[in-house]
This record gives sequence, structure tokens and C-alpha cells, in this order.
Amino acid sequence: MTTNDTKEQPLILAIETATRAGSVAVARGEQILSSQSGDATVSHSSNLIEIIERALAEAGASLSEIDLFAATVGPGSFTGLRIGLATVKGFAAVTKRKIAPVSTLAAIAHAAGDSERTVSVLPAGRGEVFAQMFSVNDGEVISLDQAMHLTPKQMIEKYAGLANLKFAGDANRLFDAPDSSAIKSETKPAEDGTAKRLAVSAAALALKSYREGNLVTPESLRADYVRPSDAEINERWQQQKAQEPA
Repeated sequence: MTTNDTKEQPLILAIETATRAGSVAVARGEQILSSQSGDATVSHSSNLIEIIERALAEAGASLSEIDLFAATVGPGSFTGLRIGLATVKGFAAVTKRKIAPVSTLAAIAHAAGDSERTVSVLPAGRGEVFAQMFSVNDGEVISLDQAMHLTPKQMIEKYAGLANLKFAGDANRLFDAPDSSAIKSETKPAEDGTAKRLAVSAAALALKSYREGNLVTPESLRADYVRPSDAEINERWQQQKAQEPA
């Protein structure tokens, strides 16, 4: 293999911990060598390293051979993201490699396949969702708006009037909301298996970032939570309460 071929076909380790189960994939360029899904009933802190080891073993690769690390950076589970990003930062720092940050919502859209308009949906807690709309053409994912933190009803109101619309990810919660009959499009519910493919999609999106030179160092990798954590919300509330006159 020539130097140019090697540059175009990096060995990628992709880690997705934004969802409850999470997933890990190893790819050589566009070729997926291994894909492992986690267990939604077990914390990422308990089994992530084991899943990574299984994925590397199945791919016949070692951590030192990885050319590029990919990580979903959010939105998603606050705890899951912190665990995944800390793991990727550690690996990249030790191996002196760079990282491709991948939007969780973009990975969901990619996993759901080509579409003129795909709305990616993730649970945000308290019955709310994270949502963002993309177009997907031959694996090329283009954002059509910004990631938002919404109630299901707000999401329906925002997107229901659009034609050729597809929902992907945790779309089941759409139908628990008032006025859900406004959704007249093809829907990809949570059980369609999209979540199990997110690390594979993260690897594909990371390859594009690699070829375009859009990578970051371990020190500059940041999560995109979209909304403040409950702890941050409570802290702000306490600060505002303390500033109120007695």
C-alpha cells in the first residue's frame, strides 16, 4: 500500500456513548471491520473498555495501530458522553493521534439512510427531545437547521408541515404527544436498529472529516450538550434565588 493509499484509508476506532446502549466500530477507510453494540442496562463505565477490546479483537487490530479516533460528542446522555469522551481523549493522548468529533444527531441521520429531509430525534429527559433536521444523499449528511431541545409537541409543530419528511432515532415519543396525527411521513422508530449502527455511521462521518482535515486534538475535544445539565440548571436557580431581595 502506498503512502497516499494509507492516508486515504485510515484505521478508525469509533466510539458512541451518547445513547444508553452505545456502540463501537472499527473501520479501515470505508470498510467496516467490526461493530459491537453495548447493553442499555449496564453503565458505559462498566463495559465500554470490554466492548472496545472485543471490537479490536474482531478487527484483528490493536490500539497502537489506530490512525484516527472518532467520538459522538452529543447531544445525548450527559454521563455517557463524559465517559466516552474521556476514554477517547485518553486513547488519543497516549497514541498521539487526533480525533474526529461527530454529532450524535448527524450519525442518526446517516444511519437512517438517504432522505431529502430527516429529523433525528434523541430523548433529552423529562419527556423532552433533542432534534435536528438533515438531508442525506449517498452518505453525505448536511444540516438543515440547528440542534434543538424541544418538547415532542414543539417538534411536531416545527416539522409537521414539511413534505418528504422522515424521522429517525427515538421517534416513538412523537406519538405520545398531542397532535401527533399531524405527522404524515415515513417514520424510523427506535426499534429499527438505528442506535446499534451509530458507531458505524460515526466512523463514516469521521472518515470524511479526516479527508477534509477537520480533526481536533485530545485537549480540544468538547461535548455538545445542546442544553445545560440538571446540575447546571439547579446551580443557576440557586444563584438567582440568592440574588433575590429578602
